[in-house]
Amino acid sequence: MAAPNIVNVNTITGVTTFKSGIGTDRAITTVISNAAASGKVLKINSLVAAGVGATCGVTVKLFNQAAGAGSSVGIAYTVSVPMFSSLVLISKENSIYVQEDQSIAAFKQSFTGGDIDIICSYEEIS
Repeated sequence: MAAPNIVNVNTITGVTTFKSGIGTDRAITTVISNAAASGKVLKINSLVAAGVGATCGVTVKLFNQAAGAGSSVGIAYTVSVPMFSSLVLISKENSIYVQEDQSIAAFKQSFTGGDIDIICSYEEIS
């Protein structure tokens, strides 16, 4: 699990991805996953959660294995996302790196129903 030297990079690719309709309470949904031998580091510049249909809680964690597996540490715990609103959880001012064999995953906690949409913008550095 060697992270690439981010001073001498070959490629930086901007990527935006999303997960829509996270609706099952406490079911982990992987948002970003960096494989064990990818040779890449992912710089997360933005992660936004949107409440769809009703106010929901969202928990977002950084996992020490790809695909939302292994141990985790919280980025946000049961943060309330108001109905038809969005909440910035990671921004350029507090960006994080996802190294090889790490991932970011989220799950919703329903207060009254509804779903969570998540959009993530990141740089893939190799």
